[in-house]
Amino acid sequence: MSSHPPVSPKLSRDRAPGGGDGGRCTIVVKVGTSSILRGDSGTLALSTLACLVETLATLRARGHDVVLVSSGAVGVGCQRLGLAERPKRLAELQAMAAIGQPHLMRYYDEFFSALRQPIAQVLLSADALDSRSGYRNAQATLDELLRRGVIPVVNENDSVAISELRFGDNDTLSALVAVLVGASHLFLATDVDALYTANPHVAPPPGQPPAEPIREVADVCEALARAEEAAAGGGGSGSAWGTGGIATKLRAARLAAAAGVTTVIHSAQEPGAVAAVLGGACDVGTRILPQPPCDRSRRRWLLALPPASGTLTLDAGACKALARGNSLFFAGVSAVTHPFCERDAVRVLDSAGRELARAVVNYGSEACAALAGRQSREIFDELKYHGPDELAHRRNIVLLTAAAGEAVKG
Repeated sequence: MSSHPPVSPKLSRDRAPGGGDGGRCTIVVKVGTSSILRGDSGTLALSTLACLVETLATLRARGHDVVLVSSGAVGVGCQRLGLAERPKRLAELQAMAAIGQPHLMRYYDEFFSALRQPIAQVLLSADALDSRSGYRNAQATLDELLRRGVIPVVNENDSVAISELRFGDNDTLSALVAVLVGASHLFLATDVDALYTANPHVAPPPGQPPAEPIREVADVCEALARAEEAAAGGGGSGSAWGTGGIATKLRAARLAAAAGVTTVIHSAQEPGAVAAVLGGACDVGTRILPQPPCDRSRRRWLLALPPASGTLTLDAGACKALARGNSLFFAGVSAVTHPFCERDAVRVLDSAGRELARAVVNYGSEACAALAGRQSREIFDELKYHGPDELAHRRNIVLLTAAAGEAVKG
């Protein structure tokens, strides 16, 4: 992961957190493939795994509820079969996941068992969360495991998930899990120790200051825009075995922030980072600040819905209406891309292509395309049936961050 978003006035390097919480909390820790597999050989980094397990077991012993989201099943499967590189075809990836997942869990079970800490395997697929009943069932299972003092080890059900239903990366999955369990903190353990003002592995141009760690991000949307710009310039994921990158972590942080979750990006080689942050340390990793908590269960469910591939692009007036908490109508839609169905969760963009919200829509993409920019009274003339006036009701819309809302207000 060589690309880092440059600093801006809304990214602070020195502000301390609001003090250690000192009390019990629910945390989600995500570890990436590039952190638990050695990049040169693809074999498991057992020392890193052991340190991670000891850290999580210690936190659990202190009374914290802990969820581990672990990548690595595909990489372990490749290791078991002696493959030199990660496959690219979906069927191959699913086969490697099926081979690697039980072996990965065996290592976790052995390490956690040595510390007398019970664990459970939880494999999630995107379609398991696409209804409120499915969301609540998954939530109830995780809540019961945590109530019993068990550490759930979560991964995507890669061996059966089809491409249209995949979360895409375990950074996103970990954010959804954080929403699901009502976590206070999401820790993204990776192979970099923080976000930086520039690439710390490259000497700065003459006259430019050296790269410095960014300790706090107040505007995750701005940081994400800069990371995507840097990635477009040639940055990418840091390992041939992983699928993530700085941008994917910031997208996950944006989702978590909308649910009131603090995200921390830190090095997987710093096993004490999680406890240090919970204790109030301000010099570890990068903290991405949450927005006001989304305490209504329906809104949290909307955040956890896997978005369809389709998008709705809105004009300026519709963006401002959304920021004020209004419903979405066809008149404010300027473009519709990719197919989606009625009751799907779609991404809502402004005219600059920035994602502002998620919305569960009352109409499919064909109807949306036909009625884009038109008044609600024209619905019957076009579709030959009386449907809801709203393309998406305000109860089925959630802004991703307050920063996004402020952006469209201006």
